[in-house]
Parts: sequence; structure tokens; C-alpha cells
Amino acid sequence: MRPKTLDDYIGQRHLVGKGAILRKMVDSGNVSSFILWGPPGVGKTTLANIISKMLNRPFYSLSAINSGVKDVRETIESAKNNRFFNNPAPILFIDEIHRFSKSQQDSLLGAVEQGIVTLIGATTENPSFEVITPLLSRCQVYTLKSLEKDDLLQILDRTIKTDLEFKNLNIVIKEHEALLRLSGGDARKLLNVFDLVVATEWDGENPPEEVIEITNEKVFDRVQENIAMYDKNGEMHYDIVSALIKSIRGSDPNAAVYYLARMLEGGEDILFIARRLVISASEDIGLANPNALLMATSCFQAIHQIGMPEARILLSETAIYLACSPKSNSAYLSIDVALELVRETGNLPIPLHLRNAPTKLMKELGYGKEYQYAHNFKNHFVSEEYLPKEISARVLYTPQENPREKEMVIHLHNLWKGKYGY
Repeated sequence: MRPKTLDDYIGQRHLVGKGAILRKMVDSGNVSSFILWGPPGVGKTTLANIISKMLNRPFYSLSAINSGVKDVRETIESAKNNRFFNNPAPILFIDEIHRFSKSQQDSLLGAVEQGIVTLIGATTENPSFEVITPLLSRCQVYTLKSLEKDDLLQILDRTIKTDLEFKNLNIVIKEHEALLRLSGGDARKLLNVFDLVVATEWDGENPPEEVIEITNEKVFDRVQENIAMYDKNGEMHYDIVSALIKSIRGSDPNAAVYYLARMLEGGEDILFIARRLVISASEDIGLANPNALLMATSCFQAIHQIGMPEARILLSETAIYLACSPKSNSAYLSIDVALELVRETGNLPIPLHLRNAPTKLMKELGYGKEYQYAHNFKNHFVSEEYLPKEISARVLYTPQENPREKEMVIHLHNLWKGKYGY
């Protein structure tokens, strides 16, 4: 069901719609190296294939999961040998490029810089963290979004009408909410779930005389019967990590280590797991136990050096520690409140006494004047106004009920004597 042209491609209108950047690039015939960043099943591989066909360029494809430096070099050498005169560079597509090691990414640099190949990378992880800077600087990054409801329904409708087998069946989708919910914006997952449900109603031979009716209840029943293990191809990638994080948030170490085992057994990238643990340590545990972030960060750094199978022990220790820690999301809530306030009020003037004064003119204008250096006062504190006057009474950080933040509240109360409610 992969589309063959951009006109048939569903979703990502901000990239391939009329007048959009990738559409204009393809229409001009001048495509530079770029990386497609987005969740699974939104069309990254399909888009790379379409672009190569529309430009009529040789297409080489590697997967970072099972390709090494030798494969990269052999592919680049083949591309170099098959390029004649002033023909445009072949396209080298690398799926899961974030899984390439530094040495593997280094082996791409020369070919990309010299124009031997036009690189198209696909990743589900933020390229800023996973792609080496020299390579990233030679590529544009385009972000793909999860498919929306209308996109998914359009894909489903087209599948029923054009698939070689489904078009001969009398399929009626009475309810689609379960299909959409289980897909999570992932077209591949949507079609796999749909195929699973239809397969339970049809033996794959003669089309049934009765209508194959798809309902929410039927979808949930069929899926629950068949999802018994982690999908190594990534279909349940985000479902399992969601269960892991929610188990940690819910302070259940047994569930946390179970879902960790599911991910490890399924071949999940250990760095992906470690990154999620770092985020959980800050978002869900936060100020209730600041050591959680230190442990998660140490785990992330350590598994870079150790790798599997020993990394499983570090991940287990961290996941259990996070699950057993007291919880607070006050830091998470506070920054969102602050961001909303900034969007609401704009760039309010910084109080003069807080401004930097590197020049004589700035000093004459009062920048930095009357600023009181906190360390010169008792307890390293002086009552000062730090917020812009328009929002001086706004409370952005609200402590939560846990021993660590209770100590912080007492400390703040002793300093501020009730300001901000502390």
C-alpha cells in the first residue's frame, strides 16, 4: 500500500503539500542531503523512495540496525563507480540513522561533503542528540508529524478499495475509534491491526458471503488476544515504553522491571531506554529526589561504555530506583506555567538593577545600579525584586507534598516571609 508519487502520499502537507519545501525541492530537481525525523509509521521510508523515483536517481538503502562501516563504504564505492559524467548524485537512504555509531557516521562524511551521494536519513530520535555535528551540519532536518484522524481514515479507505485481497471482500467499518486509538498516528500499525481483525473473520481463501463488520469491541478483543510479546519491528515501541514510564510514575518497581525486560528481550536500543529514564527522573520524580536524575544520567553515560548484556543491570537498577523514589512533577508543571506566562505577556522589561552593564552608556542608564549582591548579606540572602514589576506577584513554582520539598518550603518561608505564599 505504499504510495508511488507525492500526489498519492497522505499526510505531512507541511512538507509535501503545494508550495511546501520538499515539494519545491523535488520539483526543482535539486535535492540536498536531509534527515527525516518523526515517529514510526508516518511515511519516512516511503517519502525517500518517492523522491528517488521522481528524480530518477539510483537508490541505495541501508538499515543502521544491521549495517556496519564496511557496508557503508561498499555502498559509497558502488555509488561512486556507477556515477557517470555530470549525472546527479545517487540517493543513499539510511533507516534508523540514530543507531549508527560515531565511526559509522564518520564514514559517511566524505561522500556527503564531496557530493558522491545525497544522503536521506530517517530517525525516530532527535538528530541533535544522535547525529554527529559534522554530519548534521551538512543536512537539513525535516520533522514529520503523527498522522491525523483524517489521514488515517483516508489510508484505511484506500486500502479497502485497492488492496488486491481486501477489495474483493465486503468490509464495513461500523466504528473506527478503536482502530485510530490503537494506531497512535502510525499508518503501519493501523494497517497491521486492521489486517489482524479481518484475518479473524476470513480464512484467506474464498471471500465470505457475509459482511465483515469492524466494531470497536471486535478490534479490542482481537488485538488483546494477539499482543503477547514485544514487537521487534517497532510496532509496539511506544506502547511498551509508555507502560514502563507509567509504572515508574505509579511507584511499581515490579511492573517497571517487567516492561524493561520486555523491551530488552525485544531488542530495543538501550540508549533509547536510558534517555526515557533520564526524562522520567526529571519529569516524574524531580525535586522530591534530585539524586534520581543523577542516577539516570550516570546510567545513560555508563551504558555507552559498557553495552549489553551488562547494561541490563544498570538499567534495572535505575528503573527500580526511580520507581521506588518519592514523586513530584512540580518542576515540570512550573516550566509549563512559566512558558505560558511568557507567551501571554511577551518580552517584559528586565528590572534595571538586574541588567548587565558592560559599557559606560549602560551604566549611565542605570543598568545594574542598586543591585544587591546576595552573598554580602546574612544567610546569603537579601529581599530583592527579581521579576518584572508587571508580574511581580505571580507564583510559578508550587512545591508539592514530599519531605524534600517541605524542607525547601521551610527554607523559602524563612527567607521570603510569606511572599509567593511560601
